[in-house]
Amino acid sequence: MHKLTWSLAVLLALAACGNDTSEPPPASETQAADLAAAGAAADEPAAEELCLDAGPQTPRDITNTAGANSVTFPMAPAAAELNLCNIHTHTNAEHKGPGYSVFVSNEEFGGYACNDAAALSADELTDPFNGEGAYKNVKPGDTIEVHWVHSSCDITPGEGLGACLSDTCSDPLLRVEAQVFLLVNDPEALDFADFAYAGAAQPHQAKALPTGTGTPVVFRGSTTGPSYTQAQCSPAQVTWSVRPQCARLDISSLHRWAEAGNVFNETKSHGVRQLVTAAQLLAPIGE
Repeated sequence: MHKLTWSLAVLLALAACGNDTSEPPPASETQAADLAAAGAAADEPAAEELCLDAGPQTPRDITNTAGANSVTFPMAPAAAELNLCNIHTHTNAEHKGPGYSVFVSNEEFGGYACNDAAALSADELTDPFNGEGAYKNVKPGDTIEVHWVHSSCDITPGEGLGACLSDTCSDPLLRVEAQVFLLVNDPEALDFADFAYAGAAQPHQAKALPTGTGTPVVFRGSTTGPSYTQAQCSPAQVTWSVRPQCARLDISSLHRWAEAGNVFNETKSHGVRQLVTAAQLLAPIGE
């Protein structure tokens, strides 16, 4: 098993959570069919350039259970048995799933959009903050992927993935619970506060994790974020639990979360790592 060290923790905090300062470009008026067909494979390296010395990588198409990466490591326990160490978001979805299969682009804020994003009403697309909300890099109509990161270390939740380790626990079992949301201007939609950090308790937990969006797909992978590619892999070993369907989230609730302050110091949505498609970099699902 690769051993996580504090130098790696710093790398993960900087790269995997996407410490980007740029903002996503405006969405195009039409979804180009040729982009959807090309997908993230546009920048796929030649076989000899793949980082084959790394373990299984993430994100992936969760409908594809095949994988040829033979590196194994213990699956992390259920989230309820671990400490929540970080919550952050990406714009758009990093994974591809049944409910979010619309390819956006292979840019930093590309990835995949919820299938029904193009069907929102004018009211749902109205920005109540006129682009000035406390949580940056999002607007109504955007898709985001939320990651609840959990660690076997006895830690306190905090900023970046470095919060998932400690002086006495540098090689934790890591688990990420993931949910893709479609952001809408609708107070009747889900409230992000219901899924935020619940406060000091043992183990540290979110108030709740999303339900009703299908049975999560569980697999071995890595950390994500725009700093990694199929030629530059993440060395971390992570158990992923990714829900297959989108849910609608009131965008105002995300701004309220940022405005009130949070222990993760999250004030913006991060960029995406493009889909990992090379079988050599994917673990088989269900084994």
